[in-house]
This record gives sequence, C-alpha cells and structure tokens, in this order.
Amino acid sequence: MGVPQGGPLSPGLANGVLDELDWELDRRGHRFARYADDGNIVVGSERAGVRVRGSVTRFIEDSLRLTVNARKSAVDRPWNRKFLGFTVSRDGGKLKVADPAIDKLKHRIRALTRRTRGRRLSEIVAELREALLGWKAYFGVAEVLSPLRDLDKWIRRKLRCYHWKQWGRAGYRELRRRGVSVREAWHTSKSAHGPWRLSKTPALALALPARYFSNWGLPTVAAG
Repeated sequence: MGVPQGGPLSPGLANGVLDELDWELDRRGHRFARYADDGNIVVGSERAGVRVRGSVTRFIEDSLRLTVNARKSAVDRPWNRKFLGFTVSRDGGKLKVADPAIDKLKHRIRALTRRTRGRRLSEIVAELREALLGWKAYFGVAEVLSPLRDLDKWIRRKLRCYHWKQWGRAGYRELRRRGVSVREAWHTSKSAHGPWRLSKTPALALALPARYFSNWGLPTVAAG
C-alpha cells in the first residue's frame, strides 16, 4: 500500500529493502552513493552508464520487485545532475550547492523579507538567522563559494530594500545621518525608482554596509 512521503518510516523501509542493492553494486565493483531511494553510480563513460543503468534497473525490478522512475533517472555528466541538494563543478569536480537548493532558499527569504509584513528589522534578521544557520549547517561543506557569496549580497540587498521602505519620507534624513553626502542622499530620496532598484545604489550600500547587518546577527552562507 505504501507509506506517507516524508514520514519517518519511509527512509527506514527504503534502507531495509535497498540494502540488498548496495551489496549487489559492491559485488559488481561499482562506485556509488545512495541515500534512501536516491542514488548515483559513477562510471567511466556514457556507454558504460547506459549498460549499467539497464542491468541495475533489471536487478531492481526483477529481484527487488520495485519500479525505477525512468523520468528521474539518467545517464549524464556529474555536473548536470544533483544529489541531495548538491552537484559538482565542471573544473576539478568540487562540491557545489545545486541551483534548485539556492532557489528554494531564495523563495524562503523573499517570504521573510516581504515589505508588506510590517515587522521590525531586528525581527526579520532574527528569522533570517534561524533559517540561514540551519541551511548553512547542511550546505556548509560546499567548496564552490562564488554562488554563496552572490547569495549573501542578494540577502543584504533584500534587507536594504526592506529598510528603505520602512524609512519612507525619512529616507533623506536617515541617509545623511549615516554619512551619505547631501547630493547622493537628495538624488536617492527624490528618485522615481522603486525600493528594489534603489537598494543597489551607492547611497544605500554606504548607509547600510555588510557590517551593519552582521552587527544585528545576520550570518553569511558562504564559508568563513
């Protein structure tokens, strides 16, 4: 009949049933990694990949009486596939966070920093801190850091946008109070552009630098 997806029983049953698959792959001399019902087998060529996929599929379906999801299975280069939220880089095979995992985190951050929430910045940062520390605890082993540094910049820009919206008509005064020149503060506060566009201006970067948010407790997702 099956079990509910995401339930605690599901991975236990998967490991119990697929333990036999692990032994079979090991017996054949394959290099592989498996987590519950998701797994990768590494071979030396596309031709070998096609052959191994066929033989392993037959073993799973004939011996274990399970169905292989053909839509999610493929023979491909490692950097074109993802496994448990990770992939590898093209140059040197370094561990990299897969794009869908970053997109999922961005979706969460957009919800937390939505300008219509009306929460104080300290509350927003506290919620972000909890989400980011949990995410970093899992993905912190990534070796390719450039996408994570870009993500850190994007998060700070979201917070600048949120803060600017909260300032409202006091924007000019807040910019001047934080060291922005009269000219820059005037052009920024009188600009016809929206908060997101203005969040990337030099005035907002000077008024709300990275250390401003780190002092509030905002962690970075890039290592270090």
